[in-house]
Amino acid sequence: MAEEKEAFLSRWSRMKREQPVEKKAEPETPAPALPPVESVTPESDFAGFMHPKVKDELRRLALKKLFTDPHFNVPDPFEPFSGDWTGEALAPDMLAKLNQARTLIFDEPQSKPEEKPVEEPVTKVEGETKQDEPGRQDT
Repeated sequence: MAEEKEAFLSRWSRMKREQPVEKKAEPETPAPALPPVESVTPESDFAGFMHPKVKDELRRLALKKLFTDPHFNVPDPFEPFSGDWTGEALAPDMLAKLNQARTLIFDEPQSKPEEKPVEEPVTKVEGETKQDEPGRQDT
């Protein structure tokens, strides 16, 4: 144990530099010959336009051309928000039955405030207490 331990990162760095560098030679695949976007139909093969070496602008033009097909404009019948929900308005008689419509939409005539009945004053008899009088305990 006379030998000092080399720090982990410095040992890793040294070993990394000593490794022989092996470069894998990948054969370069040229971008495929593509037909003009104007001549492409929805039945054409679009795989060539998805190649990584194809420019993004050309890929987008090809995808736009593909998605102009009416096949892609059919809404999903099982998607709840894909339908057209701009239907007819509620009928006036049904609107009149709704509480919210009565208070928010229709103007109700101002009714006269109801008169409250006059309460007679209560006379208190000495020694008698109310059962639900606050601040007192029942005995």
